[in-house]
Order: sequence, then structure tokens, then C-alpha cells
Amino acid sequence: MVSCSSGPVPSSAPDLLKSVTFYASFDDAVRADFGGGELTLSTRSNHKTEKGAFVFEKGYPASAFRIAPGKGISGGALEAVDVLPDNGRIFFPAKGNIAFKKGGWGGTLSMWINHDPDTQLKTGFCDPVQITQKGAGNGGLWFDFNNAKPNRNLRMGAFPAVAEGGQPIKESREAFSPMVWVDQPGFKVGDWHHIAMVWRNLDTGRKDASASLYIDGRLRGEVRDKDYPISMDWDLERAGLYVAVSYIGLLDELALFDRPLDVGELDLLRSRPGLLAPLKRR
Repeated sequence: MVSCSSGPVPSSAPDLLKSVTFYASFDDAVRADFGGGELTLSTRSNHKTEKGAFVFEKGYPASAFRIAPGKGISGGALEAVDVLPDNGRIFFPAKGNIAFKKGGWGGTLSMWINHDPDTQLKTGFCDPVQITQKGAGNGGLWFDFNNAKPNRNLRMGAFPAVAEGGQPIKESREAFSPMVWVDQPGFKVGDWHHIAMVWRNLDTGRKDASASLYIDGRLRGEVRDKDYPISMDWDLERAGLYVAVSYIGLLDELALFDRPLDVGELDLLRSRPGLLAPLKRR
């Protein structure tokens, strides 16, 4: 369970608020509260007849996603109750909401999940969040729960974009793969967990990038370049912040920042889940 502080707001909070590029409290509506781009959701599904093609629609299926008032880590929460057909998934457009920059950039994702991967899922895999244009293995930042049995693992990926005609890196524990693996995280329904992904020096063209995974304030692993740079190479007009992909459960306080946060800042977000709420009034 999470222990949350309600004392005076630390002086570092204003710096955190200034660094936010996107924030969804999910207190009152299935939409975001703050950002520099589109704050409403769209849905992407596989085309029914054209292999490899997608269908994009404004809005989201209300039968699968709703607000659970008062059930969040702070206020309401997004509740995902069903999986969409045709590999469907909801997303916020990346343009204006994420601090991607060709030539080099860093950032942080912070969110809360309330979920048991061993009892709630209806599919082999689920991604509580995935930021990508082309796919998880082709310019993708994400974390998921895999299909390990009897207990699923939590994994973070920072997969570079694939050059034209190239092959994506395979997800592997034996060979190099830009992933962090957390075996059997032990998440249960009713328990909230803070997840943070922090990345540095992506898209520089150099071998100096990294991506780190924190769970409940604890560093659980880091991806660093080995044989090539980690570059997303996104076209922001086509990239998206995908949420609750095949995910069943509660999700709350989703935020993106324009820089890598330090451990103290991550701990502040973890210990004060409603810290970003002032952004709702801006």
C-alpha cells in the first residue's frame, strides 16, 4: 500500500509544475487536463481488410473506459473494464504534449496503476502506457506485463526506430535487448503503485542515451546504449501516447515532463499523488 503525505508543499513543487508538458488527473472526465496539444482521446484499430493498415477515430468507446469517482490515488481514476476489438487502443496525440526534439531530448513519465496482471487480464500482454509512432519495437517507450505463467513479469522497453529495410531488435533476455525486466512484481487489486520512466539523451545520434524504470520510488533497472544510439525518430503528427492497451484496472495521475526528473522529484510525486492538481485550474 502507498503512504501519502499531506503536509506543506515543498519549495521544489513549482519547478515540477513548470516542467509538465501533459497531465491527466482523470478526476472528472476521460480526457487530459493540461498540455500543449490535443487533450481528448482518439482510438486506433486494425483495418478489417487491409493488412498492416489502421483506422483512426476521434473519441473512445465508453463501454470500455470510464471514470471511477473517488477511487483514484487522488480523486477519480480512469477505469478500463474491457479490451477493444481489432487490436484497438486509445491514445492522446503526441504533438504538443511530449517534449520530443530531433538532435537530443530527455523526459519523464509518471503514473499510478491499480492492477493485478495475474488475475485481471483478458489477453496475453497489456501495456499500461506506450509512446510510439510505428510500434513498440520500432521507436517505442513503454512498460507492459507479459504472458509469463503462472506469474507475469513487468517490463520496460526503449526500442530505437528501425531504419528502412531493417529489422527490429528482438525482445530477449539472452541477447542484447533494450529492456528492463522485473520478475513477478506482486501487484494486487486494491494496491496503488507509482511507475516512472526517465530517459536521457535520446535521438542524439550518439551512444549516450539511457532509460530508467522506477517502481514506488525504487530504481528497478536501466537501459543503456550498447551497439547503437537509441533514437525514436518520431513524426509527432503521427505519434501517440497510448494508454491502457489491453489493460484492465485503474490508472491515475498520468503526466509527462520535459526533462529527466531526479530521485527527489520522483519521490515527491510518489509521496504526494495530487501534487499536479493545480494544473487543472490553469
